[in-house]
Amino acid sequence: MVKSAQRKEVLKNWMKQGWLSERKACQIAGISRSGLRYRCQRPEQDKQLKEALLAKASQYPRYGYLMLHALLTNEGLAVNRKQTYRLYTEAGLQVRTKKRRKLHRPRVPMIVPTKANERWCMDFMHDQLGNSRRFRIFNIVDDYSRECIGQIVDTSISGYRVFRALNDLLKVSRKPKSIVCDNGTEFTSKAMFFWAKDNQVELRFIQPGKPTQNAFVESFNGKFRDSYLNQHWFRSLEEARER
Repeated sequence: MVKSAQRKEVLKNWMKQGWLSERKACQIAGISRSGLRYRCQRPEQDKQLKEALLAKASQYPRYGYLMLHALLTNEGLAVNRKQTYRLYTEAGLQVRTKKRRKLHRPRVPMIVPTKANERWCMDFMHDQLGNSRRFRIFNIVDDYSRECIGQIVDTSISGYRVFRALNDLLKVSRKPKSIVCDNGTEFTSKAMFFWAKDNQVELRFIQPGKPTQNAFVESFNGKFRDSYLNQHWFRSLEEARER
């Protein structure tokens, strides 16, 4: 699209200076005369969508155009993903992948909850089987009772798997007001974002490099490793899940 527009501008300059006629210029460039005279007319929807896109981008600076498109689609403002991408790049919102920006999070005060299921915290652990195959352990801890109310053991745990685990947990437990977690890709994923929004649960992300701001689950993980993981040898993933 950009090259075609630039080519049209060059041809128009040649014709203005009297170097070529319109017919000859179109023959050289291999385009039609109607294509040369075409003026792009974007509908009013582009303007409204661009304003909404800029507002969402300022509200959620960490998300790219796909995430912003999903938010706008939920509000009935966007339909075509290519249109969102075009406006996203025109507004200069293209995310640079080579330079990673340092993540800034506000400090989360550690307020002790007053009752069960008021605030949860979650984190991952790593261990390996007897055949040196590594696996992950996902723990959910109630900050008031200090009880591990949920746990997943698997070789790979994605954000969608965490989303499913929390949905299953809500079937047997009361919904918390907030969940404290770090900035891992599983917790900042699109699945977790919409889960928190649909269930009206606040995801409270800790500051990068500050695990003490998620002290309850970190304390549980340390005790769990010392008293159990370091004391057992698992031959298979099924055995680790069962124990």
